[in-house]
Amino acid sequence: MMGGGQPIIVLNQNTKRESGRKVQLQNINAGKMIADVIRTCLGPRAMLKMLMDPMGGIVLTNDGNAILREITVQHPAAKHLIEIARTQDEEVGDGTTSVVILAGELLALAEQFLEARMHPVVIIQAYRLALDDAISIIKDQLSKPIDMNDETAMIEVIKSCIGTKFMGQYGDLACSIALQAVKTITTQQDGRTEIDTKKWARIEKIPGGRIEDSCVLSGIMINKDVTHAKMKRRLENPRIVLLDCSLEYKKGESQTSVEMSAETDFTKMLEMEEEHIKTMCSDLIALQPNIIITEKGVSDLAQHYLLKAGITCLRRVKKSDNNRIARACGATIANRTEELKEEDVGTGAGLFEIKKIGDEYFTFITECKDPKACTILLRGPSKDILNEVERNLHDALGVARNLALEAFLVPGGGAVEMAVSQLLQEKAKTISGVKQWPYTALATALEVIPRTLAQNCGANIIRLLTTLRAKHASGASSWGVDGESGELVDMDKLKIWDPLAVKLQVLKTAVETAVLLLRIDDIVSGCKKSKQEGEGGGAGGMPQDMGPMD
Repeated sequence: MMGGGQPIIVLNQNTKRESGRKVQLQNINAGKMIADVIRTCLGPRAMLKMLMDPMGGIVLTNDGNAILREITVQHPAAKHLIEIARTQDEEVGDGTTSVVILAGELLALAEQFLEARMHPVVIIQAYRLALDDAISIIKDQLSKPIDMNDETAMIEVIKSCIGTKFMGQYGDLACSIALQAVKTITTQQDGRTEIDTKKWARIEKIPGGRIEDSCVLSGIMINKDVTHAKMKRRLENPRIVLLDCSLEYKKGESQTSVEMSAETDFTKMLEMEEEHIKTMCSDLIALQPNIIITEKGVSDLAQHYLLKAGITCLRRVKKSDNNRIARACGATIANRTEELKEEDVGTGAGLFEIKKIGDEYFTFITECKDPKACTILLRGPSKDILNEVERNLHDALGVARNLALEAFLVPGGGAVEMAVSQLLQEKAKTISGVKQWPYTALATALEVIPRTLAQNCGANIIRLLTTLRAKHASGASSWGVDGESGELVDMDKLKIWDPLAVKLQVLKTAVETAVLLLRIDDIVSGCKKSKQEGEGGGAGGMPQDMGPMD
């Protein structure tokens, strides 16, 4: 208001603005709501969620990231929380449910301080301080190293990750698959370990058979058949040539017109085409390969020449699959046939065969000497179950990868959260001033993990948490909740471990998200203009939902 006169409207009439405490409380409530959606998905006794997508497909899962990806929300803060589950999944592959629950709890506990008129910046400073202390506590006091070559110890860790999933009953199988795949694709480069599970370990799902039939192939499988029915379908120790060019006459890019003056010109053109293809095929046949795999097409004439030379041919293979085959059998992908050399031929594969599974033909290039790429073959009763098995296996691969890159463990079952909570509460006594309260609140928030674990298996939460606090106060830092029975167990004896990388990422992401959402004190949303106004050209070329500033 200007001196009691008319109010000055700065924002456009169609813009909706909310500010102050109301926005902060809305953000906190949105965080709590999202956390409540997947609260029951934590631990081995986790419930499954059934989600219908707009196309009518069904998703059955208890993976936090998969659930949040499928649901559509409107509130911007809720959208941000869904985003952190995705980040967690991409970064470490596990802990997606924990990170959202913890972020929701941190926001919920900040509410009391906002109501007590504490400035959000003070809460943020205290949260950041507590986060730094928690990270140093986990790294220095609670983590322990693991020997990568000790397979039983590695399987135990992956098993405790898989135990909370649908595939828990096939724990040993999933663990050995994940471990074998990660060991296969691990490469050392300039003293750096590189493990790219997305690029080099492809998961192929074929409905049918039993889940126990799933395995890691020592090579590659692709959904292709030979181009000509008479070509060989099984070869031992094949010589493989990989191409990125087509074995057919190159056509003009767009409409190409050719002018002919004599009758013989057309015959000449056809002869030139045939000659071109013959030259390409003779370049290939000179290397004496058994198999030619190309990403582009193969003409009938080329097939004829290759068949006469006893060469098997596959066409229109995906680029990603071709790269994997190159890495598995040691071949080099060539762009032109005339540039092929003997060293470009892949001789690393032991067996090439084509099998019929169900109604489709699949090409197997297996028994490779040192494959740095592999295919994980999943079998199962139905597509929905296979999708869930793939999601679980993705988590297991993530855990195996994290351990290969950073071989440290922390106790699972909520033990590490409880231990950090206990030590932070002790440390909070040394902090003076108002910051002590939010600092203690972060310590209390960490208890949400053991509490939810106990809740999901129907235990007496209050009694259980009180006993657990007493255990940790007396120095038993590896005690946690057994998610199966709801009793307190020493995680060292039960052998439930989590990778250090996952726990640190959960803590960092959850605190950073809570801090970010507490910082927001204003939400300005542009409402869509009415149709008539848009047609009148009043928007002056601005996007519809972004009104111009007056």
